[in-house]
Amino acid sequence: MNIEKRINAFVNLGLKISESVTNASSLLGHSVYNAQFINPWFTPSNIINAANAITQKWLKRDAMEEWVKKYPIQYFNPKKVHEVGVIMAGNIPLVGFHDFLCVLITGNRINIKLSSKDGGLTESIAKMLLEVEPEFKDFIKISEGTLKDFDAVIATGSDSSAKYFDYYFRNYPSLIRGHRNSVAVLSGNESDEELTMLSDDIFSYFGLGCRNVSKLLVPVGYNFERLINSMEKWTNLINHYRYANNYEYNRTILIMNQEQHLDTGFSLLVPNDNIDAHVSVLNYQEYNSIDAVTDYLALNDSKIQCVVSNIPINHLRLVTFGEAQRPLLTDYSDGIDTIEFLGKLNQ
Repeated sequence: MNIEKRINAFVNLGLKISESVTNASSLLGHSVYNAQFINPWFTPSNIINAANAITQKWLKRDAMEEWVKKYPIQYFNPKKVHEVGVIMAGNIPLVGFHDFLCVLITGNRINIKLSSKDGGLTESIAKMLLEVEPEFKDFIKISEGTLKDFDAVIATGSDSSAKYFDYYFRNYPSLIRGHRNSVAVLSGNESDEELTMLSDDIFSYFGLGCRNVSKLLVPVGYNFERLINSMEKWTNLINHYRYANNYEYNRTILIMNQEQHLDTGFSLLVPNDNIDAHVSVLNYQEYNSIDAVTDYLALNDSKIQCVVSNIPINHLRLVTFGEAQRPLLTDYSDGIDTIEFLGKLNQ
């Protein structure tokens, strides 16, 4: 199967996903509904949002062709087809799809170890791809137990998991990713529309994604009133029992410890130097100058997935408001080019 045929298959998969993700009688629609009973964080609306981001940003012919053109053609015509073990995370719906796409578009075989939290979504997508292009049959394997018989590994998990992966797969070419979060840098001059889009970056997928903003950098004396007002569209999160339990627990701890915080009624803004934050909590930190921001981002780069801002900050993974959870094909996790990793397996 040549690269043109693979691109065509994924473009058609995108069309099939768009048609079926809201169709309860389809294979994918059935999985969308059932996933919430396996993983309560995977609500139908969140799954549909994830699927839409994939079909609108990635599985378009022009986007895929431009993506492929950035690399040597031999990356997509390997002399030896490698079996790549992919250990997928399960923090947000279809979070492993980009790795799935990268392995198959480069002409390699994928051996998937799914998260127990996946909810059957990835398997449904794989079956749909086989319906679109049966020649992928010998290129896709989903392992129930321990990964075996692989040539290289891509693994994503927590920081503790990443240390284990580094050791366990030390004798194989590997791309290991740990835990990260994202940071937004505000000037105080953002429009109401930009702040509303920022709220999407914060609260989509309950804030569980590595591209979700968990930390704000704000100028000294920043007034949070407009930001809090912009969050109003997400107040319904409090109706989700797991999110509500996290909010009530974190709120109680802050009150008992008499810690400074702003309570929006469904989220908590807390002055905290940490980038990582608990569910329902948004950390913030004041800055005196953009130079101080640049230094902070450089110092903490290994903990940051992307930076959201309209300020022209010198950062490789800078995105605009509202785009944190709508990455491009070239917005690789941790800034590590997956296609480069796979393409060089034959060198």
